[in-house]
Amino acid sequence: MMAASLLRRDKKATAAHLKADLRRTDNSSALRQIHELLDDVLNPEKPATDTEALDWCKCLIAGGEAFEQFCKTVRSYDNATLCGLVWTANFVAYRCRTCGISPCMSLCAECFNNGDHTSHDFNMFRSQAGGACDCGDSNVMRESGFCRRHRLRTGENIPSIPRDLLLMSELVLPRFILSVIQYLRDGYTEPDTSSERDLQKVLQQLEPQISFLEELTKMGGAMRTVLTKILTNQQTFKELSMGQEDNLFAKKNYDKYLAALKNSGLVSVEDKAQSTGDVAVGAEGGANALLGSAAPGSPDESSKEEDQDAGQSVGQRKRVKLSSSTKDLSIIECLKHKCFLEELLFWTIKYEFPQKKVTFLLNMLPDQDYKITFTKTFVQHYAFIMKTLMKSHESDTMSNRIVHISVQLFSNEELARHVTEECQLLDIMVTVLLYMMESCLIKSELQDEENSRHVVVNCSEALLKNNTYWPLVSDFINILSHQSVAKKFLEDHSLLMLWMSFVSFFQGMNLNKRELNEHVEFESQTYYAAFAAELEACAQPMWGLLTHCKVKETQEYTKTVVRYCLETLQIWFDAISFNDEPLPNQVTFHLPLHRYYAMFLSKAVKCQGLDLDSLLPDQEMLMKIMVHPLQIQACLSEIHSNMWVRNGLQIKGQAMTYVQSHFCNSMIDPDIFLLQVCASRLDPDYFISSVFERFKVVDLLTMASQHQNAVLDSEQERPMLEGALTFLVILTSLRIHLGMTDDEILRAEMVSQLCMNDRTHSSLLDLIPENPNPKSGIVPGSCSFEEMLSAVADFKAPVFEPGGSMQQGMYTPKAEVWENEFDPIMVVLRTVYRRDVQSAMDRYSAFLKQSGIHTGNPWPPYKERTPLHPCYNGLIKLLHCKTLHIVIFTLLYKIWMDHQNMSEHVLCMVLYLIELGLDNQVQDSKEDEEPCIEEHCHDSWFPGTNLISNLHHVINFVRVRVPETAPEVKREAPPSTSSEASSYGQNSHRRLSANWRENLREAQVFSLVAERRRKFQEIINRSSSEASLVVRPKSSSTRWVPPGTPPQLVTEILEIRESMLSLLVKLHQKLSSKQNSLSESWLDNMDTSRHAHGDGITAIERILTKAATRSCQIKRSIQDICGKVYPPVPPKKNSPTDKKAMDKEERRQRARERQQKLLAEFASRQKSFMETAMDVESPETEAAMDLGASEMMESEVLYDCVICGQSGPSTEDRPTGLVVLLQASSVLGHRCKNTEAKNLPTSDEEHIYSADTCAVAHDVRLTLLQRFFQDSSCLQSVSIGWDGGVYVQTCGHTLHIDCHKSYMESLRNDQVLQGFSVDKGEFTCPLCRQFANSVLPCRPGRSSEAGAWQASTNKKTSVLIKEVEALQDNLGLFPTESNLSKEMESVIKDIKNTTQKKYMDYGKNPGSSDNDFLFMYSLARTNLELELVHRGGNLCCGGASATAKRSCLNQLFHVLAMHMRLYSIDSAYNPWMKLTQLTQSREPDFDDERPEVPMLFRDVPSLLIIFVLTMPQPLRKEHFTCVVKMLYNLQFIQALAALSTKLRPEERQAWNSSGAIKKERANAETSFEALLGHVISELSKSNSVYAVNMEDIMLSSSVWSPQSVEFSLQQYCLPFLRLSCLLQHHLYGDNLTGCLEQEEFSSLAVCLGLVPATSVVSNPVDSASCLEWALSAFDLVTQWCAEVKGLSQVQAEQSLTLLVQDPQWALPRLLQLPDNYNIIFQYYHRKACTVCKKVPKDPALCLVCGAFVCLKGVCCKQQGISECVLHSQHCGAATGIFLLINASVIIIIRGHRFCLWGSVYLDTHGEEDRDLRRGKPLFLCEERYRVLEQQWVSHTFDHINKRWGPHYNGL
Repeated sequence: MMAASLLRRDKKATAAHLKADLRRTDNSSALRQIHELLDDVLNPEKPATDTEALDWCKCLIAGGEAFEQFCKTVRSYDNATLCGLVWTANFVAYRCRTCGISPCMSLCAECFNNGDHTSHDFNMFRSQAGGACDCGDSNVMRESGFCRRHRLRTGENIPSIPRDLLLMSELVLPRFILSVIQYLRDGYTEPDTSSERDLQKVLQQLEPQISFLEELTKMGGAMRTVLTKILTNQQTFKELSMGQEDNLFAKKNYDKYLAALKNSGLVSVEDKAQSTGDVAVGAEGGANALLGSAAPGSPDESSKEEDQDAGQSVGQRKRVKLSSSTKDLSIIECLKHKCFLEELLFWTIKYEFPQKKVTFLLNMLPDQDYKITFTKTFVQHYAFIMKTLMKSHESDTMSNRIVHISVQLFSNEELARHVTEECQLLDIMVTVLLYMMESCLIKSELQDEENSRHVVVNCSEALLKNNTYWPLVSDFINILSHQSVAKKFLEDHSLLMLWMSFVSFFQGMNLNKRELNEHVEFESQTYYAAFAAELEACAQPMWGLLTHCKVKETQEYTKTVVRYCLETLQIWFDAISFNDEPLPNQVTFHLPLHRYYAMFLSKAVKCQGLDLDSLLPDQEMLMKIMVHPLQIQACLSEIHSNMWVRNGLQIKGQAMTYVQSHFCNSMIDPDIFLLQVCASRLDPDYFISSVFERFKVVDLLTMASQHQNAVLDSEQERPMLEGALTFLVILTSLRIHLGMTDDEILRAEMVSQLCMNDRTHSSLLDLIPENPNPKSGIVPGSCSFEEMLSAVADFKAPVFEPGGSMQQGMYTPKAEVWENEFDPIMVVLRTVYRRDVQSAMDRYSAFLKQSGIHTGNPWPPYKERTPLHPCYNGLIKLLHCKTLHIVIFTLLYKIWMDHQNMSEHVLCMVLYLIELGLDNQVQDSKEDEEPCIEEHCHDSWFPGTNLISNLHHVINFVRVRVPETAPEVKREAPPSTSSEASSYGQNSHRRLSANWRENLREAQVFSLVAERRRKFQEIINRSSSEASLVVRPKSSSTRWVPPGTPPQLVTEILEIRESMLSLLVKLHQKLSSKQNSLSESWLDNMDTSRHAHGDGITAIERILTKAATRSCQIKRSIQDICGKVYPPVPPKKNSPTDKKAMDKEERRQRARERQQKLLAEFASRQKSFMETAMDVESPETEAAMDLGASEMMESEVLYDCVICGQSGPSTEDRPTGLVVLLQASSVLGHRCKNTEAKNLPTSDEEHIYSADTCAVAHDVRLTLLQRFFQDSSCLQSVSIGWDGGVYVQTCGHTLHIDCHKSYMESLRNDQVLQGFSVDKGEFTCPLCRQFANSVLPCRPGRSSEAGAWQASTNKKTSVLIKEVEALQDNLGLFPTESNLSKEMESVIKDIKNTTQKKYMDYGKNPGSSDNDFLFMYSLARTNLELELVHRGGNLCCGGASATAKRSCLNQLFHVLAMHMRLYSIDSAYNPWMKLTQLTQSREPDFDDERPEVPMLFRDVPSLLIIFVLTMPQPLRKEHFTCVVKMLYNLQFIQALAALSTKLRPEERQAWNSSGAIKKERANAETSFEALLGHVISELSKSNSVYAVNMEDIMLSSSVWSPQSVEFSLQQYCLPFLRLSCLLQHHLYGDNLTGCLEQEEFSSLAVCLGLVPATSVVSNPVDSASCLEWALSAFDLVTQWCAEVKGLSQVQAEQSLTLLVQDPQWALPRLLQLPDNYNIIFQYYHRKACTVCKKVPKDPALCLVCGAFVCLKGVCCKQQGISECVLHSQHCGAATGIFLLINASVIIIIRGHRFCLWGSVYLDTHGEEDRDLRRGKPLFLCEERYRVLEQQWVSHTFDHINKRWGPHYNGL
């Protein structure tokens, strides 16, 4: 009732009225009125799109005033101390590591720029998921980094808010929020019943309402407090959310909400208690499981039982869920909403986090009360969020939005701890993670495929493939970074247990099985998902936990983790029923449990001082633990030996990823460390034998020259043996976890990366494994990163080869690093690509050569190691065990005997192991420690385990098993009484009874390892009586051997009689190929220092020296051996191969010599060719020099065709042409008067005006002339082509035009993708590959002509003038139709097609001959002017510069001349007459005919080119000089006229009178004073041009002296002289002489013959003395001035403009850029486009004119052409240079192609930052910018940049 009446009234009035009522003490009626009104306005049954409701709310809240005004008022009470600005994806924000406490800290640009971060470690970044500004939040960042606004605690000085200001809001907003929630309830439908799109529709309808809420949050603290109260008040929610009893709609609406809750699998608590069914589900474990009362094994037990039932479904590689006892369901399934905020969040989740709602919820965060409530609510809904995420189709977007919220909540330690304690955050997270992974488990096939009870995640499931788990894991890592939270986690054993079972899901995932038969059909790429999952879900949380286990006080945590690791590992071994042998041909790279164990062990010993043994399990467990990591190492070797090729490329990818810099410290490093721990605690013989067995090379380790290998092909044996030995070297020498400090590790990593290649700073940062907290930005001791870098490397600044690629700033190792720190072992460990190892060795040998240390091919240097941590001393036992010594002995022997599959690398590694053994002695080598073993062994190989004593131990006989076919069998065995013998490497079961019993007896002693040692027993346990017991087996010939089986093995005894020492000495001989390379006394004069670097010989000497210094006995043995050394007698079998090897070497040598010879010959041919090619280009000069030689006079110019290679003249029938590139250019048009480059605008105040450019000036001039004068005359008075003129350039190579046509044909048929378009006539020069698009015909002719035409005849000027006139009348004959003339036609057509139509049609009637004529001569002008620009704008440098050498102007002139002869100049209009005769001014024939352009308004250089091109070619030089002289007179008078306009009236008067006096003198015609006076008096008579710009002149105070006048005249005439001189140079081959700048005028005047050379010597030439008049100067000048005076219809100022044509232009420049890139970025990346008024997604800037354009923007397309391409056509005649704002790189558009040029902004390390990925501050690199400008001016983009592609008008 009442509401209805209110509704009809004016909203504002009503609101004011109600507000006034509310202020009364008794306001119940007002309250009732408001509620009724709101009931009506916010009726949820109205459609949401009805805006009326929103308007009402705004008015009511504002209480009668304007809403904007109200906002302002509320904002003035804002007391927030935090910035809290919320941004969405792609926003540009900043992160400062110096100021951040949390690694996730970020600042908005405004706060960043207002804070002081100079010299901090900050970067700019593009937000991926969105974020919020942390300025003012001291939990996340240090206060020193706050900006000016948030540094002041603003809260204190803000007045408190008047109570009634927000009175209305408190009443209206609850109802408004309710209505929003009701709309959300009503609009939601379950995904299965409807399509997803409906949700979007609901959200779109609600857009205005949610935006309104967002607006409210931005009003500041006061309004946020009101909103917080409403959102968190439980009472309000209770009253409103159900709706009133009588309101049916509200009731239905609430039911919808309950239904949605139920469908989400969420039950409110009350319901749960009622339904007994539900309780039964959770009863098994219920809440207890979480409290740890269930036995630790229980989750696993229950999963076993279920697995039996699940047997049938395993076929589909799916599993049933694990039983619910593993976690407390109540955590996941109970939700009760008690306030608006909770229900709002619920709907936000249901609607999959719409951006607007997320922003609203985040905008509220600066309110502390809200923040706490919201965080709790968020945690309550956490499980539900993740469930929704798993089901979502848009999981990527949703993930980003979730993290956008969670990172704001969990980065705050205080808050994270609070919710961990109050809401069980950790329990929830781990439970949800488990729940998530359980949805995609499959049975593990590792080890026992049938009965395995272990389950792993299936990497091909979407959950892993799309990283859906990422938000959860990232939150988990985030909260574990807080110490208080991590401690809670480590103290909670049941949680740790759950976590370990979670980690075990990843243990053994993505199992690879080696394909043995055919290549796998489908290469799965699941390994990406697997590596990412292990890194993110297992390793990163592990590093997070490790950061909190760094001190003694945290020992307990480590012990707990280690205990649970071992328990879980034991469970895992049981589940996969593992005994002791891994299955062959299987490998998984994922062993997170092993790695957790390893890393916690390492930390315990390194940081917490724990004793290693207290953390280790028993021997048996250690043996199991070592198996899988060892399997990975062996498989790496197999993969590199191509044994896994049938598994496709992906297996290589896995092997690379495993060692790659981001993964290695979480994968290969812990694995190797774990193996080192096992090796240090297990029996060394057992360990070594396991290694060789895993690497499958046991059979190879035999003394026999032939053997059979059951598991490897022979070509795989060598790489596998190398792999095994390299692994042993790495194992025994790597110290990363065994005692190196963090700084030493960083140094070693850095050195190894720098040794492989020079690196940029960023790639080095990227390649060095970050130790803890990956990507937290705090690199381990990041301050020390820079210090370390400067200690080990030198910075190489970016270099520029002209035309070369752009270099980045690189770091390269210092010399002393190469000398003392290069560690090949570390390099091998860290290389992803094998070629990097080679690259490091090449660089190393280059260094040695350069520094003169060693010239040959060096071997990898041996590097001393840091001492071992005492805990790991057991590792040294590996180097002192008999098994290893036997292997070493065998290999040395095999290498010496040249057995197959041995290599230099094998020897290198063997020597490395010996040297490591010598350097690491076992401390307490008491032999009596292992008496039991000694008794039984009677080991016949070596007496003890110490390397030193074993080195000189001689071994006489060895028993081997060899195939019958081996050479050893043929010989008679030596007497078998010897006590030394061995049987080695059997494959068959020996049945030699005595031995067999012997073996059995020994087997009992080693019961623990007997199984593992089966194959290796004969090596390790040997009885001394063995040799005498040997019974030679019967000859096996009696047995039948099936064809094709391998030959039988027989036992042979070899006589060896060598020790390791004697073998080393013999190998030394062999390597140095000298008989007695070591004399007896060499040890005495040994210099140890020179042994650090060198090849194998050096290495052996170094080892012998070391051994000799360690023991006198060895020294004696060495001297004995050296004394009686004899040449080795290899078995006969080898002699033919040796011979072959010799022949091979010789053949190679010969081939090399032949190759050298060929190369030399080719080089000389090329050289001579280049010389001839260069001579072609200016044939005239040659002729001019050799005028004396008569035979030269006759010869024609010869050209070489680069296609067919023939040399010959160019003829009419078979013309030759120059390879040319035609391109339209506007470079000249962009010249300005000012020599300074224009600045790029970086604020709204700055602008660039183009009015002062050359192109605009010429355009204005032509338009003005066309207004008043005859069109045909206008078109001969100026040049065009400043904008869009065609520039012709050549590489100087010539070809027959018919050859070129067939070449183009072949290119057209060539399907290869070229960077150019053959259809457009583009090609590359067949010789030098320079880009070209046309061929310019060379005119046939004798070289003698040039000389003849040059001879001067000393005729009088007047005679010459007449001759010139006659020549001009002599009309060109039409050339006869020939191939040559056709080609000339076609090249003109090409030229016209090069530029756009608008740049050719300037006349009134397009296509007229006048237009054509103008285009032709302007073409010549453009090319001359450009050459001038390339020479630096003047001719001071003289000489035939590089541009001239490659110039094609001569040929171009002939082509143009031939064309221009077709147009005759009507003699009546011929300007020559006006230059040289007094003519009667003709009366116009009829009134409207316009006059011709006066001579003083004409462009003199244009006239020169017209004259030259329209006279018959070749022109005699005297005629050319005559033309130049006459035109100079005109130019001089123009200069005087222009100058006279700049004088003040009184000055002008003075010059006039002084000139009149001078006129009487004899030399009046060559005195500028006389002429100036005359010009002034003549021009003063008319509607005077002097009357115009009085005020400008008044301002200039300077007085003109004769000197300044002279200077000004010279400057005015110089451009004409330069052009004439250049033209003369090209036509007649005259050399340009160099001179100083101040002498340029005189030098050019002499060169052109304006003054005799003699007169210059005495005094500099003045401009007037160059004049030479054909008739009375004064009369001629009067006539010229009269033309100007007679112009009735031209106003004075216009004729003044036309009169003053200043011909001087500065060189073209690109815009001047600011030094700091940030200035450009901040201004332009948010700037709106001028065309479409939107902020472009990819903004770009034209560096020529500063235009701001949208790159690739659809918004600004015109006729399907995008804006950048359009602009390049408009601004640069199809050449554009654009700076991409968001990428900091420059792209070049040239015609239909484009290329990425690179960046001119580099960071402090001389690196580009393309796409601003690193976001470091960038600074302008002047050199690069100069190179860019140079390429633009010289038009060489096409030649220098190689990577061009078509842009299809899309840029």
